[in-house]
Amino acid sequence: MRTLDLALLRNFVVVARAGSISIASLQVGRTQSALSMQMQRLEDAIGHALLHRSGSGVRLTAAGEKLLVHAEAILAQHDEILADMGGTALKGSVSLGCPEDYSIAFLPDLLRGFCALHPDVELRMVCAPTTELRPLLHRRQIDMGLVSIPDLDSPDIIRKESFVWVADAPEPDVLTHTVLPLALSAPTSLDYRAACDAMQATNRRYRVAFASNSLAGLIAIARSGQAISVLTKTAVPPDLHVVGSGLPALPTIGIAVEFAEIRPSSIASALGNYIRSALPLL
Repeated sequence: MRTLDLALLRNFVVVARAGSISIASLQVGRTQSALSMQMQRLEDAIGHALLHRSGSGVRLTAAGEKLLVHAEAILAQHDEILADMGGTALKGSVSLGCPEDYSIAFLPDLLRGFCALHPDVELRMVCAPTTELRPLLHRRQIDMGLVSIPDLDSPDIIRKESFVWVADAPEPDVLTHTVLPLALSAPTSLDYRAACDAMQATNRRYRVAFASNSLAGLIAIARSGQAISVLTKTAVPPDLHVVGSGLPALPTIGIAVEFAEIRPSSIASALGNYIRSALPLL
């Protein structure tokens, strides 16, 4: 019967996140050759190649991506069992940044589950677009962030979400306008760029008739019937409609967890591991 070494799984997660054996070796305190041998041992135990190796670093194979999800869930549960049985439950605070649409769609379930496991942890929330969260992470004003990334090949992606056109009806009246009115968020945001790029690629005339950095504001404008907005599919309220025809396709983005520190605190690491294991299932 084959078994998996938890130490190998833990180092595999570090390698996967670092995208480099050399960088990961510094983080785990091993030589590059020793860490490479560990990854080879893990591949032998799994029976599949887990890493594509090149001069620029490593990236996960399909089997590696699948193992990463399992490894993070196993390690998170392992650490929680030790903390619970050893009386060393996590205590302290952690600040998490999150875009408003993700906070509505995912955070209630994520926080409910994590807080049930770690009732002594105080969670502080900051809701802001990804473009505003990254400077906060850089300045260490928040500990971690749930962010959007356009690169769907990134090994950091936990879940993928589609952008959709949203209006007050499946075929809203504004579709007949010669110049289509749109309600979008900040020009630096991914949804703004996705909408404008899609319109320009199909030579569809449009104007940004309404601008709002608030999700509630964009939803209110869509409800009014005065413009079409762009939201992630999971954030669409039940009274609004996805416009499925008459408009160009919009891209899919990825969701990832990013930390302010190279070596996050035990609380931030535990929350990150929990999000990585739970978010794909929501």
